[in-house]
Amino acid sequence: MRCLKVDPRHPDAESIAEAGDLLRRGGLVAFPTETVYGLGADALDPRAVRRIFEAKGRPGDNPLILHVPRWEDAEGVARVDPRAAFLFRKFSPGPLTLVLPALPSVPREVTAGLDTVAVRIPNHAVALALLREAGCPVAAPSANSSGRPSPTTAEAVLEDLGDRVDLVLDGGPAAVGLESTVVDATGEHLVLLRPGGLSLEDLEALGGPVCLPDHEVVLRRSPGTRHRHYAPRIPVVLWDPGEGGRAGSEELDPVRRWGYVGMAPPPFPCDMERRFPDLAAYAAGLFAALRSLERGAAEAILAEWPEGVGVGRALRDRLLRASEPSYTSGR
Repeated sequence: MRCLKVDPRHPDAESIAEAGDLLRRGGLVAFPTETVYGLGADALDPRAVRRIFEAKGRPGDNPLILHVPRWEDAEGVARVDPRAAFLFRKFSPGPLTLVLPALPSVPREVTAGLDTVAVRIPNHAVALALLREAGCPVAAPSANSSGRPSPTTAEAVLEDLGDRVDLVLDGGPAAVGLESTVVDATGEHLVLLRPGGLSLEDLEALGGPVCLPDHEVVLRRSPGTRHRHYAPRIPVVLWDPGEGGRAGSEELDPVRRWGYVGMAPPPFPCDMERRFPDLAAYAAGLFAALRSLERGAAEAILAEWPEGVGVGRALRDRLLRASEPSYTSGR
């Protein structure tokens, strides 16, 4: 495994050429996007796609997202109707993934046997340069061990996957820090399958009303929702400062050494905290903070339950999936 540092705005052609060649030869390349780091393989090569599942320990019933450099390239893997083309033009490149009817050329390893495929165009110079160089759609879930906090740095990729990856392109920390928003565009109405880096409010402002889904539809169609995700190796407790801070006293185990992540001051003295000035910074720093506190001396993490607007909706989703229900307090 090699790790190459690249300029996140102007990646050097030599590094991109090496990574593109690896993808064409069936290799695995971890690369930065604006959301999180992805673990990429040639989406039309079933053997290479299976390597993704093996490297991550990912369940085979969890479909993958295909990455392409232009929305027109989505037509090579999916049926793109005028509404989908409009959404791609308005919100791409960016943190929007559309679930569309799959073409027969897409391997079932990518779709988990479904008749749909998830497609997005990442908003990152390194990712786009790699996709153009590879000349193929790239299947790329987050570049972490399945169930772990998603990687927002190359260091997190190496921590989880190590030599199971052929090459890591280190383009620095991801700017958004949460995965893309996944929207089912196969029916009469758009359906939100996973909140993410594109807010529901921004999506509806240009794309019209978006329905909230039936739970079983989400589990079948959307990557990143069927199994437990985003969890560090120590418990995560959700705390709502609007509930009077009760979680900071009798409801929390006083024997444990607590870490804290959030925007508000923690409800008890804490020397292991990661504080953020606003929702966007909280979203960008959440996964790195969970990993940092886990590596430190914390035995459990108290996480602020944010307001559920804008990126706060996606933050809530990730925090809920990272937490253990029996430890949730004041949510």
